[in-house]
Formats: sequence, structure tokens, C-alpha cells
Amino acid sequence: MGKKNIKNTKRTKHKAGTLTGTLDVTRSGIGYVIVENQQKDVLVRPQDFNHALHGDRVSVSVTRHNPRTGRIEGVVTDVIERKQTEFIGRIEMNRDFAFFIPDKAKGTPDMYIPASKFNGAKNGDRVVVRITDWEKKNKSPNGEVISVLNAADENDLAMKEILVDAGFALEFEEEALEEAARMPDIISGADISSRKDMRDVLTFTIDPVDAKDFDDAISFKKIKNGLYEIGVHIADVSHYVETGTALDQNAYDRATSVYLPDRVLPMLPEHISNVLCSLRPNEDKLTFSAIFQITAKGEVKSQWLGRTVIHSDHRFTYESAQEIIESKEGIYKDEILLLNDLAQKFRKQRFKNGAINFSSQEVRFKLDENGKPTGIVIKESKEAHQLIEEFMLLANRTVAEHIAKIRINKHPLPFPYRVHDTPDEEKLLPFVDFAKKFGHKFDTKTPEGIASSFNSMLEEVKGKPEQHVLEQLGIRTMAKAVYTQDNIGHYGLGFKNYCHFTSPIRRYPDIMVHRILQQVLDDHPVADKKMEEKCRHCSERERAAMEAERAANKYKQVEFMQDYLGEEFEGIISGVAGFGFWVETIAHKCEGLVSLYSLLDYDDFRLIESEYCLAGKRSGRTFRMGDKVWIKVVSANLGKRQLDYEWIIKPGDENNSSEKKKGRKRK
Repeated sequence: MGKKNIKNTKRTKHKAGTLTGTLDVTRSGIGYVIVENQQKDVLVRPQDFNHALHGDRVSVSVTRHNPRTGRIEGVVTDVIERKQTEFIGRIEMNRDFAFFIPDKAKGTPDMYIPASKFNGAKNGDRVVVRITDWEKKNKSPNGEVISVLNAADENDLAMKEILVDAGFALEFEEEALEEAARMPDIISGADISSRKDMRDVLTFTIDPVDAKDFDDAISFKKIKNGLYEIGVHIADVSHYVETGTALDQNAYDRATSVYLPDRVLPMLPEHISNVLCSLRPNEDKLTFSAIFQITAKGEVKSQWLGRTVIHSDHRFTYESAQEIIESKEGIYKDEILLLNDLAQKFRKQRFKNGAINFSSQEVRFKLDENGKPTGIVIKESKEAHQLIEEFMLLANRTVAEHIAKIRINKHPLPFPYRVHDTPDEEKLLPFVDFAKKFGHKFDTKTPEGIASSFNSMLEEVKGKPEQHVLEQLGIRTMAKAVYTQDNIGHYGLGFKNYCHFTSPIRRYPDIMVHRILQQVLDDHPVADKKMEEKCRHCSERERAAMEAERAANKYKQVEFMQDYLGEEFEGIISGVAGFGFWVETIAHKCEGLVSLYSLLDYDDFRLIESEYCLAGKRSGRTFRMGDKVWIKVVSANLGKRQLDYEWIIKPGDENNSSEKKKGRKRK
């Protein structure tokens, strides 16, 4: 395999001096600064945190390097970026002040709350508190109560705790809300006259049925020479959210909206996201657009980028648009069918050019009025979804290609590209060996060969028993997409230039892209020296949001399965480890752990990493990722967000020989 083409993530050796990294505080109170591309973490004792908290991005000065143990010690010299400024805990009142005791310490000190900042809290209440200031001479920070939590509403409390632990502020600052409230609902004549007027062109949105913030719209017009003018219109959030305002800072701090099963924590206040900027039907709206002239064969002949004003004529849901595609009947059917035909041509060409065709499936819970899960809904990507996806990809790629040509003093213009690296060699090689067992060969000489091999495998495994395991393991070999000014391209999409332009209501990098694009269109681009720092922040917040979403979904899984304790279900092994294996139930898509301890009565099992399985020493019994098994639900712990299953033998188990049946079954 050509090592130049495959990413290798091994850490480099330690360098002395001042380093930058993330502080990880252990339960014992000792801290370790994790430095990217650094072989050893830097140990920091609590007295040397200098007001840094768990998860903060910090500068650390190396003070000692023990050659015998290899341990590196240091002192935090600066807090570059706080992971978390809001905390959940209990308040202890005095007459004119209070102390806040955090639930999850991890090095977090108690906070001093003056009486003017109680915000209606009473002694013993569980509250959300925000750090307001922290003077160097003080051991503890000052804080204010943001909200009092209702202890009776366990679900609400759990969701808020997940968001706070992930470092997301639950409330916008007053100044930001005031700025949003002051913005006029009426678009001025000056704003309209300075833009391309698209209000007389047929325009519509296609969104989820429960969506309130419509980021994007599509316009359609047949023009001369057999061409179609198709516009991708995106809410012009940067018109309303100006650089340097409290509103902008709040949006940057969040960097993304967070979507939990029962709520959305928006990046922007509702007045902006759901009213001013949402491209609602029958309303004039300010947009930033990419307008294309396209042939019936899907060839893009020209493109135009700039600010526009639109008027949406209709709001489709994905379901209603899909019905038109399937039935070929309905309002604006000719336009929908032609757009769908073009989108499918784009999609086919994209995979031909090296994009990887991993299938996507979204699992959501049905919730009652109290947020309690009552069932699941599986949403698959259909042609209506792909229609929007392909035109958004076209707009994103076009903007990135335009910016990639710009130079300032012979250097590329700093810009938040969305990049995706080639697969990690350490993850890819074991997967390639595993795929060979199912008859799939991989060309690992080049990234293009790997992508082509993936697509061949994904096509061949459709409908086969090994489909699930090979798809899931294949996804795990992939690098994570991130924001960076280092434009290495997007491997998974097969694009040399790519950015996020199409969702500024819910992603801060899209707002950055809009601002830079306008500078370029005005012929006054500005090189932002802090671009990479901003990209790193947005990538970190995106990961935190994904982790919060996973934690919330796990909570709902546990809450749902509490009603099924003692019941048996068929499932698929979704992961293996030295301490057991995970099973996802087929009926509910709820994942739980079968611990190695619970298998001791059957055999002594050992992990075989290259086979992605646990194997019994005596019986030869294996539990391999992708295998179907039967389990019993034995525990559902909401506090730990943990499901425990127990493996059970069912009659006719093909992996159950007569020798295995001699094993003593657990009662």
C-alpha cells in the first residue's frame, strides 16, 4: 500500500516548551493535557490548573521530564477556550449569598453566587449556573443562576444535563436576545434594490414535516436554448448576524444547533431561525444564492453567486415531494420530476467520480406528550431527500471552487473548507483482510482504488447476511470530516473543493462562508489570521453536538426498554470488545451490552480483533460482529444510560453444537 496516500495517525515524540492541548481531569483530580501529535500527555497537578477546568483548551508549560518513567509534568499558563461555562448542581443559601455545588465535580470548584444573581432559586434547589467572572486571586469563580430545574421532570432534567455536560449554553445572553428582538421584520426597499430580484421565479422548499427553520429553497425557470435556470437559495443569516455583536458571539460559542429526540437547542434565537431567516412560503426573504444554467443532460453551463431576494410559492415535505416523484401527479409535478431527474444524474456522476456510496438510515423515536418514547421510526434516504442533497452539494462545491482560486499575497485565502481525509491505514488494513473472507478484494494502492473497491463491495453485499457488518465496519475505517483552511479535498464525496454554504441557520461555518464569499464578490477579501482556530472550534462543537445527540438517544433507548425487562428479542451483534459484545435489537434498534461475565457459565471467551469476534476456548462458539443472536433484557439503568442484555440459546441456533449444549445454562 502506498503510505503517502493513506493517513497514519501515530503520535510524534515529545517536544519541550509551551504546548497547546485539552485538559482531561480524572476522578482523582489529577489532570492530563492531551496534545495533538504528542506521544505523551502532560501531567498537571490540581494546584497548577490556574482556573482551567475539565475539557478546556489550554496552554501548558512543561516543567519536568522524568527520563526514568517518561512522565512529563507541566503547569497551565493560559485558558484558550472554555469547553463549559454552565453547570448543573445544588445551591446552598446564606442570607445574602449562596454557594453552588456542582453535580459532577471533575475538578470543577464550588461557585460564589451573590444574592442579586439567585434568579428565584431557593435553598437546596437544583439549578443551572453560569460562570460570570473568575479573578486570578480567587480559588472559586463567581456565578449566576440561569434557571431552576424541575426535579419532578426527569426527562427534561436529563436532556439539559446532557447539553450542559457537552458544553452548550442552555440560554442566550440577554444582550443577544435584545439584538434579535430589535431586528425589523419588514425588508427595506434599499435591501431589495441592492440584490438580484428572484421573487417572480417559481420557488419552493422541501423539508422534514416537523421543520420550522427552512434554510434552503430551490427555484426553477425554463430559459432559451433548452437550458434550465435553477437557483439554490440559502437564508442570508449574515445580513442579520453581524460580526462582533453579542448575537454573533453566542452563535459562534455554540457553533451548531443540537438536535435531541424531544427538542432542538438552536444556534440562533427563535426570532431569527424560525421567523426572519426561515424561508417560509408566501413571504419575501433575503437570501444568498447559487444560480445555475443546466442542460437536460445535467451539464452545468454557467453559475452565478450573489445576494438575492426570493418569494417561496410552496412548502413541500419530503413525503409530499416523494409522492409526486412516485405517482407523477401533484402541484408543480413537471418541475419536481425534472429536478429529480437532474439530481439522479448528478448522483450517478458523483459515484462514478469516486464518491463512496454508504447507505444512510435515520432512526428516530416516537414520543408522547411527556417526551416518553412509544416506538421507533426508521427514515431512509429516498429520491426526494437525494434531490435536495444533490443540489446542496452542487452549491457547496461551487462556492468552494470559487474561493479556492483567490489569492492574497500569493497565498490561498483563509477559508473554512469542509474536508475529509483518506482512510486511516491502521483501521483500513484489518478491514480489508476481514472483507476478503467474504470474497471482496480491495485495491489499496491509491485512494481512488480504495473508493472504487468500497463501492463494488457495497453493491455486491446488498441483501446478503454480511451487509450490515461490512457497512458498519467500513464506515468505521473512514476519517472524520472536519473544518480547516488546509484544503485537502473531501474524500468521501470525491470533491477536490468543498465547503458548507447551505445551512447558516444551524451551522456557524456556513455564516463564515457567506461573509468571506461576499468579501470576494466585493473584491475586498480579508485574510483572517484566526481562521484555523475558528475551524478547530467549530469542528470540536460539532463533535460535542454529535456526542450529546448520541447520549440523548441512548437515554431514550434505556427509557423505552424499561418496559421490556425480562423479555427476549432477536438482535444483531453491533460491536465486540474484550469485556463483552453489544447487541442491537432488530425490533427497536436499541443497543445493549452482553458482558463477558454473563458468558462464564458457557465458556471462556477471548477477543480476536482481526476477526471482530469473541471465541470460546473449549466450544469453538463465536460471537462475531453482524451475527444474529437472541438476548434477554436484564437491566435498564437511566442514570448510567446503560442497557444490559443476557445472551440466550434458542432452539435451532446454528452456532450451537451438541457439545455446547452441555454447558450449564444460567438461571
